Amino acid sequence: MIKITSSCILNEKEVIIKYIHASGPGGQNVNKVASAVQLRFDVKSSPSLPDDVKQRLIKLAGKKVNSKDELIITAKRYRTQERNRQDAIGRLVNLIRKALEKPKPRKKTKPSLAEKQQRLQEKRKRASKKQLRQAVREW
Repeated sequence: MIKITSSCILNEKEVIIKYIHASGPGGQNVNKVASAVQLRFDVKSSPSLPDDVKQRLIKLAGKKVNSKDELIITAKRYRTQERNRQDAIGRLVNLIRKALEKPKPRKKTKPSLAEKQQRLQEKRKRASKKQLRQAVREW
């Protein structure tokens, strides 16, 4: 069980972890040991998350979600499998926590009369300044 919040718990069977070869530091071991982690999480078919959270998670993840609505996280920051595994799971948990937060609804506001008048006054100033830059015409 992966605990996201006190009310949301993710089953470990929903997450598929695959070990792959990593590029970067590792010395002679880099070509022998599969230390990078590729974590796959099927967002659409997850029973642990409500539908609105799934939609926000897909939107938040962006390019990390493929056409099958699978969230793919690749962790190769560390040299050991275990630390990379923890890193990948931590990144998944952070993404889900962000998706759990409901966005605040936007309140429509109107500009005040004073703001409108000030904007128009500034517009007139700019227009007159640009008019003064023009070449003088003789009639």
